[in-house]
Amino acid sequence: MNDYKAFLEKFITSVIQQNASDLHLSEGRSPVIRVNGTLVVLVREPILTRADMEGVASILLTKQAHDQFNATKEVDFSFSSKDSRFRGNGFMRQDKMSFALRLIPQKIKSLQELNLPPILESFTQLEQGFFLVVGPVGQGKSTTLASMIESINQNRLEHIITIEDPIEYIYTEKKSIIDQREVHIDTADFHTGLHNVFRQDIDVVLVGEMRGLETISTAVTAAETGHLVFSTLHTNDASQTIDRIIDSFPAEQQEQIRIQLAGSLSGIFSQRLIPRISGGLIPAYELLINNNAVSNLIRKKRTHEISSVIETSSEQGMIDMNRSLVDLVRRGEITIENAYQHSNNPKNLEKMI
Repeated sequence: MNDYKAFLEKFITSVIQQNASDLHLSEGRSPVIRVNGTLVVLVREPILTRADMEGVASILLTKQAHDQFNATKEVDFSFSSKDSRFRGNGFMRQDKMSFALRLIPQKIKSLQELNLPPILESFTQLEQGFFLVVGPVGQGKSTTLASMIESINQNRLEHIITIEDPIEYIYTEKKSIIDQREVHIDTADFHTGLHNVFRQDIDVVLVGEMRGLETISTAVTAAETGHLVFSTLHTNDASQTIDRIIDSFPAEQQEQIRIQLAGSLSGIFSQRLIPRISGGLIPAYELLINNNAVSNLIRKKRTHEISSVIETSSEQGMIDMNRSLVDLVRRGEITIENAYQHSNNPKNLEKMI
C-alpha cells in the first residue's frame, strides 16, 4: 500500500463520526477507538501489519520525531489532519509498533460548556499565583486549563507563554499575545523553557506538566515573583498533590519549598470524567483554595488535614469531591455505582447519599 495518508484518514474519520476521544493503532490488532470511556474495536478493519504501522509512522511523525522513536522506542508528538488535531504517543511492545492518539477538539470550550464550576473563572483573574489541575491520565486536565487560558485571552491584555510536550490546543490571539513553545522543538525541556520566561516579559505561563524538581522549583519561584502559573500533575487530590511536590525535593530543601508553596499556591482543582446516564462524560471535582488555614497546614506539615478543611469550607468556595459526586447522583447525571467508583472516601460518601 502506498497511500498511507488515506489509510490513516479513514480511521480518523471513524473517530470524528463516532465522537471518540482516542484512536489506538497497533501492529497485530485491528484499530481501536475509545467512545465515552469505553474501548470499541473496529472489527470491520483488518489487523494492522508492521508495514501498515511503518506507513502510518511516516505520516504521523516528523523526521526528528521518527529519529527519536527509532533511538528510544517511544515518542510524544502532535499531528494535524484537515480539521482535526491529535496528541500522540508512539511506543514499542514486544518488538511491535503502537500509536495512541488523543483527539484535541478544535474549539476551546468555555468553563460553562465543560460543566465546570464558575469559581474557576476567579483564578484566571489573578495577577500572580500557582494553580494546578490534577487527576489521572485522560480526565480532561488539559481541556480545563485550555479553557482557563482562553478566558484570559478573551478578557485580559497579557503576554501568555505555554510550554507543552506536545502542543495541544492552538490558541487564536484575541486580547492577549500568546507564544506556544513545544519541548524538543522550541525548547530543550520544561525546565529550560520555564527558566527563560523570566527574560521574556511574560504575565501568564502554562507549563504542560510538572516534570522534575527543577521545573517545580522554577514554577513556584515564577508564581512568587509576580507571574500567574498554571500546570498539571498526575495526582488524585489536593493533599496528595502538595505532598508529591514537597517529597520530590531532597530532605534538606523540603522546608524551603514548603514555605514557598504555602505562600504562592492559589488553588488545586482535581477532576474525574464520569460516564453520564444520558450519554457522554461529565466531570466531578474537588477544589482547594489556599486560604490562611490551608497555608498554615502546609507550613506545619499537616497536609493530611486539608481534606477536612475542604469539606467544611464550602461557604468560601471550596468544593468537596464527595459532595460533587452526590450532587451529580441527585441530579440524575450519574449512577450511584459510578459515584462510589470515583470517590476517594467511599465511607463518607455512603453517609451523604
